[in-house]
Formats: sequence, C-alpha cells, structure tokens
Amino acid sequence: MVSRLDVLFTIYIKFLLLSCLQWLMAHPKFLKNQLYLAGDSYSGKIVPMIAQEISEGLDAGIEPILNLKGYVLGNPVTDENKDINSRIQFSYLKALITHEIYESAKINCKGDYMNVDPSNGLCIADLQNVTTCTQNLYLANILEPDCSIYASPKPKLLNWHRSIFMEQDFSHFLLSPTRPPTPWCRVYNYYSSYEWANDKTVQRVLGVREGTIKDWARCNRTLSYTKDISSSLNYHRNLIKRGYRVLIYSGDLDMAIPYVGTETWIKSLNLTIDSGWQPWSVEGQVAGYWMRYIESIYSLTYATGGGHTAPEYKPKECLALISRWLALYPI
Repeated sequence: MVSRLDVLFTIYIKFLLLSCLQWLMAHPKFLKNQLYLAGDSYSGKIVPMIAQEISEGLDAGIEPILNLKGYVLGNPVTDENKDINSRIQFSYLKALITHEIYESAKINCKGDYMNVDPSNGLCIADLQNVTTCTQNLYLANILEPDCSIYASPKPKLLNWHRSIFMEQDFSHFLLSPTRPPTPWCRVYNYYSSYEWANDKTVQRVLGVREGTIKDWARCNRTLSYTKDISSSLNYHRNLIKRGYRVLIYSGDLDMAIPYVGTETWIKSLNLTIDSGWQPWSVEGQVAGYWMRYIESIYSLTYATGGGHTAPEYKPKECLALISRWLALYPI
C-alpha cells in the first residue's frame, strides 16, 4: 500500500527533476557537464532518492541524458533510529554526561531511546538525567550559545522519540521588536532573512500572492502529515552498484545529527576501507578528519568538522574540502 507521504515525496522529487530538466533543455550546452547532487540536513533523505530517480531514467534512456557522477551530503538525516539514538553516545563522547549515566541509559533503555515503554521508569529516569545535562545546549553546535531559552520554555524531558531535530521555534523570538540582552547567538544571523522575506515589496517581486502568507518563518511547522519514510539507507545501497562518487561530511560538534550515527550507517554499507582515518588541514590547521571507502568503482569519502550544516560554521574549510574532492585531490 502506497502512503500519502510516499506519494508526496514522489511528486516533490519528480517536480525537482522536471525543473532541472527544463532548465537543461533550455541551456543544452551544460548537458555534458558532470552533475553532482548536493544537500544538507533533511536532504539526506531527498538527495539519494533523486539520484536513484535519475539513475533509473538513464537506464530507460530518458532524454535529456544527464551526466550524473555522484552526490554530496552534509550532516544528513539518513536513518532516524540511528541518528537520534546516537545522541546519547555523542553526549558521552563529548563529556556532556558521565560514563555512569551513559551505561545506565544504555542498559535500562536497551539502546533504544526513541521507542521507550512508558512503564520503564528506569529508562525514563536516565533520559531525564541526560536531558538535565544537555537541554541548555545549542543542538546544531554544542560549543555555541543557545538562544532558545528566550523563545520558549525548556521541556521537562527532551522528546527522544521525536524525529530529527527537536529544534525550538525561534520565529516569535526573531520577529519580536527587541532582542534580550544576550551574548551573540547563531540565530542572530537569521534576522535578515525574516526582514527580507516579510517585506511586501520583496514578496511582490517574488510573485507571492498578497494575503497568502501572514508571517514567513524559516521552519514552517503548520503542515500536518504522517512521516513513514524513516530511512534512506536502501537508496544508498542501491546507488553503490552505480559506481558513483559520494562525499559525506558531518560536523563533529553537531548533536542534532551526530557524527557517530552517520558513521554507524556508513559502516552498515559494508564497504572496503581504502584510506584510513587521518586529519585534513586548511592553511596548516587541522580542520577535521576523513577516510575513504570503496566498492569496485564506487567510492565514499567521509569527513568531519564544524557544526550542523558545516559550511555555515566553517565556510573556508568546507570550500577547501569540496574543491579538493571535486578535483580528485586527497582531502
């Protein structure tokens, strides 16, 4: 049985492809260029789907023929169980919780922090301990200030069962006339987008029909639908056979989609290690670490460094990373 969300994803992906194909047909000189798909965060689900759709179109001989060579994903949402469950291990590895809290939660929750039995009081108590230790951190980069305390009250218990980000809604805070006296926060960078997108002149130029949007927000939480595609792992497995080049980078300070979860699903692909774990540098300074896996002519390069959506935190370093990778240079 095909779910409503499956249908929505299929329509969305086909719409993206159609837009891309229409542009290429209008500019055919670009058809021979190597094509790499790229996306961050939730695009970890969408990009592999689009890559598989293009691959199947190539097999069917659908024109125009795209010269797809691979794809790039940053801090990708991939398998929600692995992504979310890895937050506990990440917290331990980053010294946010003690060894005792970590081991107790692992034993009492049986390694599953998303689907907790309400009668399992020991597990709930352990998660409460983890919440107490981590709730005031900025999930996207645990070393940066968290401004969500000014947007809404902190929960008594983090929703470990809830998928993906557990982000606070900053829209009311950002749209407020004055900011509270706080240290600099990452969300301050987003002020301009709110002012720009809510400007009536800008909306007219963009063709936004007057009255259809009251207040634009970066994260629209008003859509109501059921999520039932919890993993894009099978798409990655299918694409291994295509011999593509893949770059996965993961901010090692990101608790939203922790690197330990990303490493777990990459290892589940059962690829062969081609280049072992080693540092990569920019201007003589270590920017992160990387390794490469292979399977026949398929290759997957995995690199770390920064926070969630790593180029936002380390633009110079991430530019060097992807430039080297596209040029087939060592990272």
